[in-house]
Amino acid sequence: MQSFNDFMQFVFSGLTNGSVYALIALGFCVVHNTMGIVNFTQVDFVSFGGMLLYTSLFAVGLPMPAAFLGAIFGAALAGMLVERVGIRPSKTDNHLVLIFLTIGLSIILRGIMKILWGKNRMAVPPLTADKPVHILGATVLPQIIWILLLTLIAVAVLAWFFRCTSMGLCMRGVASNPTAAALVGLNVNRIKAVSFAIAGGLGGLAGVLITPITTLSYDVGVLLGLKGFAAAILGGFGSFPGVVLGGLTLGLLESFSAAYFSSAYKDVTAFGILLLVLFIKPQGFLGKGRH
Repeated sequence: MQSFNDFMQFVFSGLTNGSVYALIALGFCVVHNTMGIVNFTQVDFVSFGGMLLYTSLFAVGLPMPAAFLGAIFGAALAGMLVERVGIRPSKTDNHLVLIFLTIGLSIILRGIMKILWGKNRMAVPPLTADKPVHILGATVLPQIIWILLLTLIAVAVLAWFFRCTSMGLCMRGVASNPTAAALVGLNVNRIKAVSFAIAGGLGGLAGVLITPITTLSYDVGVLLGLKGFAAAILGGFGSFPGVVLGGLTLGLLESFSAAYFSSAYKDVTAFGILLLVLFIKPQGFLGKGRH
């Protein structure tokens, strides 16, 4: 029985990290589907969301619900600003150039956060009381339940948005053929800005969910963001179900490798299996292969 309880503890730990990776991966996926590029400022939206939560709670004095929503909205606004100021003025449509541009913008954003909030590690309280509950033999903090629940809600809302709203359908049209979308009267620039806003909001959500159970700093999103990027590749760039599956798989692989081998090698194990999957199935779990 004890071994089963331990196993379930590792499962919940893996699903927690995997849910955060999935949210970040969805942000990568939204921008990629709309513009065909990898947006590396996504890693900084995670840090920015956590920083805004910290400032809203301790500097502004907002209650947790208002601070939570404000941090996500602020990260979404930052995403839209990155597209409007950093991406749109560029005179090229070359995807490789735009990707390097997002890398440069990521470094600038990290520098701004370092200036504004400093280099010291900070702590953020959980969303609700920190009294653990027991589920299937595992001891689970309420923050973990919030992470799993809100990730599920975010995925459902995102699926509804892209399937049932006019903006979502327009974004799918731009992703399919931006030239044709512009010819039929769609505001392509506006749609690209919305895609960055959604990516920023998803990154901010990941940041405000994970920072209460870890330390907060201006660069906390870098490693989390890279793992979110790995999850997107693992599941199949462009496939929302795929990147969610990739995030959960990566989280579980990390948890079990840390539990049954060594926590020092959990990153090596996760990325090693990622490489193995890409050797065998380069398009990822649910991605479309080239014909």
